[in-house]
Amino acid sequence: MVSVTQRISAIKQPRGGYVKPSRFEVTQLPIGEELAPAENIHSSLVGLAVDYLTRFTLGTRAEEAFRISLYGAQMIDELEHAWELLESIIGLDSYSITCACQLVGYDVVFRAGRSGYKPVESIVPDMWTIENIRIMVERSLVFFNHYGPVIKDGFNMLGGYTETIDSGDGDFLTSDTLWDFKVSKAKPTAKHTLQVLVYYLMGLQSDDDHFKQLLYLGIYNPRLHHVYRLRIDSVDGETIDTVCREVIGYSV
Repeated sequence: MVSVTQRISAIKQPRGGYVKPSRFEVTQLPIGEELAPAENIHSSLVGLAVDYLTRFTLGTRAEEAFRISLYGAQMIDELEHAWELLESIIGLDSYSITCACQLVGYDVVFRAGRSGYKPVESIVPDMWTIENIRIMVERSLVFFNHYGPVIKDGFNMLGGYTETIDSGDGDFLTSDTLWDFKVSKAKPTAKHTLQVLVYYLMGLQSDDDHFKQLLYLGIYNPRLHHVYRLRIDSVDGETIDTVCREVIGYSV
């Protein structure tokens, strides 16, 4: 049994993908401040920091926004240090962002196991990385001013998991769209579009009725400040059935 992202990485999709990224409508939001060209910590840490700090800045409690990080720290008996980092996150100042970058270093333990862990003290973002994270969080707030408000963040699909996929959590739900954050220099790939479709289909089978009200699948990239959306009813029934059966493991 694997997570949503692990399952999708193992799937061989048809040419162009189950849901071609080119089918998503693209909107460029005003750029404003430019980003520095390079960052000195891994892109996955930057992405997690932007995601969790956005949740926190929108009003989610810090211990909820960074809950996966806390789970990971607990698994290697470093919960006390993780809480020290968490309590130092108070906004978008440089020290808060540095602590957030270190705290998300524990995520790998929960998501992939202890073998991928490196001491979080070694995660020291430079001033350019810190500034980029701040700008991307601020861009995310602008994005939600246009497309929000957020109904749920860090949502799961309890009741919708299967013997094939037993874990996975999405980023954000608004009234009509399931959103996934991708902090990448590149456009969405077929893996990304399949991921949001799987989240939606598993959500429909979950205990949460809000998924039945959704109209769009969405991806937001705060690095590019691009919004990608696709109407769910434009995905044909054959594709839905195939993904449900062959990717998720439902009987259809």
